[in-house]
Amino acid sequence: MNEKHMATSTQEVEKQVTPKAPAVSQPERPPEYPSHRKVVVIGLLIVVVLIAGFFAGWLPRTRTTMEVNAESKQENARLPIVTVIPAKRAPAEGEIALPANIQAVTDAPILARADGYVVKRFVDIGDRVKAGQVLATIEAPELDQQVQQAQANVLQAQAAVEQAGATEEQAKVQQQLAQVTAQRYGSLLARGAVSKQENDQYQTQYLAQSTQVQALNRGVAAAQQSLAAARANLSRLEQVQSYKQVRAPFAGVITLRNIDTGALIGTGQTLMFRVAQTDRLRAYINVPQSDAESIKVGQTASLRVSDFDQEIQGRIVRTANAIDPSSRTLLAEVEVANPNGKLMPGSYGQVVIRNRNVNPPLVIPGGTLVIGPKGTQVAVVGKDGRVVIKDVVVGRDLGQTVEITAGLNEGDLCINNPNDEVRSGVQVDPHRPVKGE
Repeated sequence: MNEKHMATSTQEVEKQVTPKAPAVSQPERPPEYPSHRKVVVIGLLIVVVLIAGFFAGWLPRTRTTMEVNAESKQENARLPIVTVIPAKRAPAEGEIALPANIQAVTDAPILARADGYVVKRFVDIGDRVKAGQVLATIEAPELDQQVQQAQANVLQAQAAVEQAGATEEQAKVQQQLAQVTAQRYGSLLARGAVSKQENDQYQTQYLAQSTQVQALNRGVAAAQQSLAAARANLSRLEQVQSYKQVRAPFAGVITLRNIDTGALIGTGQTLMFRVAQTDRLRAYINVPQSDAESIKVGQTASLRVSDFDQEIQGRIVRTANAIDPSSRTLLAEVEVANPNGKLMPGSYGQVVIRNRNVNPPLVIPGGTLVIGPKGTQVAVVGKDGRVVIKDVVVGRDLGQTVEITAGLNEGDLCINNPNDEVRSGVQVDPHRPVKGE
């Protein structure tokens, strides 16, 4: 370090003492190149940078791609988990609850049989009436005049019968006289006292008189028939006249009133009242074909109505003895007593029949049904774990469960609430729900 400094100082002194000589051109030096050591160092630095870039960029990216591919393969390999419920038979001994329409045993509309005006009505809706009780009265002056005319016709026909009878009696007397005269002249002719012509004359008179008696007898019969017709017409009009008092045909309750005082009434056209017999009621039920064999006349049944806490006992009084082809059901009638009138006609209820089912149907949850363009179907998991779509026939809807009458076998694993992943032939992972789920 000191030697170099001293050399530099000597050169600077010489430059100051020695005058400047004219510049002499010297030959150019060759360019200086870095040493081998520097090249190696630079190369190592470049390699380090490249390695650092490799580990900082490409390797994490490759690792992320591999992880994504692994997760995708794992997702594709995972099977859809489905909840399955086996199809089971309904209990052999149980009860059948069927919707029922409650109606009165007897329900009759009351129409007028006499033309006229309502003079007075005596009942209204909800009133209880007895058989024969007067419900309303009708004023029918034209009908009264017709009755009077019919009475006069009867009297006239009676007079005609009496007149025909008197004429017949008179003819019979003349017949008897002609008969005696004919017999007398017959005796005289036998003795030769009279001529044959005179005898023939009186014999002819007797025959003519007999024919007249027969004709008058027929006239009397015709007059009697006319009298009978007049009496029948009078009886008819008197019967119609009695309909001016509208009476209850049986004991019951007035469920409809359609007229008031002063209303014009037409024969067979105006519905005046409706009476229902409510001491006994009947409920009609439609029994499915699968249970039709167990329904017998005289079998006990219970009627449930939402307004009452207790069941009302009754019995099956009749059945249609035929299956309705449109609904595949058997129509049956259940009769129940209603002495207090608590039940009302027209109500809705349920008839419960307790019996033993010879061939109980399969029962599955309602959520397993798939309803689409192809009808009602159920997705079932086969033994190989693949989905099989089966067409089924649904019986009764029991609320949370439904009856299957055809299409399933007992023990089939039905998929509950299937989603879009559940298709025919897809392999799934079946899972049976535990109690409480």
